[in-house]
Amino acid sequence: MQKHEAKSLCQQHKYRYVLIQLTDGTVHDGIIENVDDDYVYLAIPVGGRAGGESETRAFGWGYPYYRYPNHGYPYYPRRRFYRGIFPLVALTVISLLPYY
Repeated sequence: MQKHEAKSLCQQHKYRYVLIQLTDGTVHDGIIENVDDDYVYLAIPVGGRAGGESETRAFGWGYPYYRYPNHGYPYYPRRRFYRGIFPLVALTVISLLPYY
């Protein structure tokens, strides 16, 4: 894929949840935040909370379970993201993913 093709594809799918593959074979999923002349910026979801504990350990569907003090309803923490910066010239495949 040419650099200008990759840039226009990324701009078309800006703010969407995508899967990208690079020329070295690595695959990354995330939300396209920004595109400039050389790089694409992804917001990549982090699968754990502070302290290194896994989110999937509680109740089996992805989030740890907390309770607010003195309240009975559950609290599920926000999903966290980190920024991934990838060169446009290394991009080979972009595909849209469903976001639930």
